[in-house]
Amino acid sequence: MLGLKLPTDPRWVNIVESNIEEILTDHAWCEQKAASNAISIITQNPDKTELVSTLLEIAAEELDHFKQVHQIILDRGLVFGPERKDDYVNQLYKFRRKGGSREEALVDRLLFAAMVEARSCERFKVLSENISDEELATFYRELMISEAGHYTTFIKFAKMYGNEVDVDKRWKEWLTFEGELIRSYGKSETVHG
Repeated sequence: MLGLKLPTDPRWVNIVESNIEEILTDHAWCEQKAASNAISIITQNPDKTELVSTLLEIAAEELDHFKQVHQIILDRGLVFGPERKDDYVNQLYKFRRKGGSREEALVDRLLFAAMVEARSCERFKVLSENISDEELATFYRELMISEAGHYTTFIKFAKMYGNEVDVDKRWKEWLTFEGELIRSYGKSETVHG
């Protein structure tokens, strides 16, 4: 369904399990950034009523996920650390088309968001199926389902607003780029690392 070119090696979970505090802190910040991204898209496209209404729901859901991860950190007596830089997401962001029409910019912003959600969904699936911590396995399974919904929502809106853009072709370009990019990741205890 996701079309990702390179699946995450399940052994990545061994790295994650070596530092649960780090993956949880990184994950919490990822959720905050996802909420901020949705709000940013709203801010730039206030005239698109359906998009605004849906992204308000997504932003609220992402903030709720942030709150849930933060609560897990507190419940485990861990420390919520400072914001982490996400090199993977920053590299994806740079792949967005520069210039072009407002429509092209919106489509690429939506595809960027879809790509982040797709990889997060895939990583949460790997976590849910391989982590030995039952509480986290259940938690990540639930989030995997949520991220899949976000992914499809962003793709749907890209197609809805991309009348002058070959969205399927551009999505394939995103998948190819991400497939090469992700080869450099999967070596740290972060959601995209």
